[in-house]
Amino acid sequence: MAHLFEPVTVRGVTFRNRIGVSPMCQYSSQDGHANDWHLAHLGARAIGGAGLVIAEAAAVEPRGRISPDDLGIWSDDHIAPLQRVAGFIREQGAVAGIQIAHAGRKAGTFRPWSKQRGFIPQDAGGWQNVAPSPLPFADGAPTPHALSVEEIAGIRANFTAAAMRSVRAGFNLIEIHAAHGYLLNSFLSPLSNRRVDAYGGEFANRIRLLCEVVEDVRAALPDDVVLSVRISATDWVAGGWTVADSAQLAATLKSRGVDILDASSGGVDPRQQIAVGDGYQVPFAAQIRREADIMTAAVGMITQPEQADAIVRDGDADFVLLGREFLRDPHWPIRAAVALGQPAPVPPQYERAYPR
Repeated sequence: MAHLFEPVTVRGVTFRNRIGVSPMCQYSSQDGHANDWHLAHLGARAIGGAGLVIAEAAAVEPRGRISPDDLGIWSDDHIAPLQRVAGFIREQGAVAGIQIAHAGRKAGTFRPWSKQRGFIPQDAGGWQNVAPSPLPFADGAPTPHALSVEEIAGIRANFTAAAMRSVRAGFNLIEIHAAHGYLLNSFLSPLSNRRVDAYGGEFANRIRLLCEVVEDVRAALPDDVVLSVRISATDWVAGGWTVADSAQLAATLKSRGVDILDASSGGVDPRQQIAVGDGYQVPFAAQIRREADIMTAAVGMITQPEQADAIVRDGDADFVLLGREFLRDPHWPIRAAVALGQPAPVPPQYERAYPR
């Protein structure tokens, strides 16, 4: 029976444990470039014993940023700073991952701690956002430009180029962001996709763009680079995307070369009614793993070592990804190992703090 600290190998990439740092936007870049903040933030979690450290959503084009302060991977100029980050993560024994993303109709907002809130006006540094259909995300939000088929082809090419740059930067795992109401997710959900062409309508059409992006990216990646996709397993809105849809999608993505399905939820519609609680999204990962026969990552209010260990031992997921808990405690894996009686992934520089 697998447990939280049992190593696992995917495509020849060995994860020293099943604990991952979930991609968390830091809103600390200038023109998309990584800097010392990213090195310190991500590096600390690798030092702290995580098996996988995933860098935040990196935009595949400038208009794909959630905010002007987001990380980017749309230019070759972004590679060198990311090489420094990825290299340090790997040196500490963790797998280096990066999430590539396009924010779609939710792009162009002020960063969270700004005195201003909401979308940035175009005459104040914002930009025209894009989506499958000209539907604003919420009341008062800007109306997005509906992408043409030709523009969709350009988005596909941008994801592929971003993935290739990520490999050049030294990342072992690439995650495609198709969750939380961002561009690829908005194509999936019938709540945000009202197209009547090959990219809208029935299920097979709504998943078409994500499947094409996955096929393009997998074909461009070396065989020994792990491919993950984060999805919103449910919209939490009646008439929207469901967990059953997610399981069907996951099986399709697996057949196209996806190795891990990262199961989050929500974000596509402000009417969502989320039943938040400890491990509230774990059942999504479990159902998708069971029905699609694909490796999954569980997320969402996973805070305790025993809780995380049970998720893996019970076969609900192959990985647990922690977000806010890692912000509170970069050394959570070391603490978890001590609590569970497992060998702690302590770097030699810190061994004096953990007497045997």
